[in-house]
Amino acid sequence: MRKEFMAHGIRVLLSQHPDVRRLKRESIPIMHGNKIWSSSWLLMDYLTREGLPGGSRVLEAGCGWGLAGIYCAKRHQARVTGVDADGDVFPYLRLHAEINGVEIHELRRDFTRITTAFLRGFDALIAADVCFWDELVPPIRNLVLRALRAGVKMVLIADPGRPPFEAVAETILKKRDGEAMEWSTNHPRRIRGRILKIENGPGGP
Repeated sequence: MRKEFMAHGIRVLLSQHPDVRRLKRESIPIMHGNKIWSSSWLLMDYLTREGLPGGSRVLEAGCGWGLAGIYCAKRHQARVTGVDADGDVFPYLRLHAEINGVEIHELRRDFTRITTAFLRGFDALIAADVCFWDELVPPIRNLVLRALRAGVKMVLIADPGRPPFEAVAETILKKRDGEAMEWSTNHPRRIRGRILKIENGPGGP
């Protein structure tokens, strides 16, 4: 039985790997942070094709195991902070950061407590599979708008295309220029979804 794999230049451990099995006995995430979510691969594929300036300061919101942020750190030399409301995801993030030879800063905080002042320290805000409940639409929408006001240069949110994601995209695109685009990748398997992309101009929106 396969216990790990490589994709987009990062090493990923599966649930059958002894280290992951050990963590699942010690740390039990309560907010759907118990596995790898597919939309992270959409973000990685997008950034592989479109690029990310080296040394960018990246905030991965709702980071879970932090694979998208780890990819940014390893492949684009980004300085990455992973934020999640569930502290029990961080042991999985640390494990994957360690085996990939990168350092990811951690912060336990929900979307409503990520302030404009804090966001001023970042160039990019990324998130994958965070739009899974209807009640998350307002806090995610507000987080994106705060990020843009703070001068964050790029926001990328990937999702399979759930109704809450479409609601977030619709409300934000009424206020800011951007696009919600179809995206697919064949690595590590065939994955289809949507990416909301908003870019700040030189002076901000």
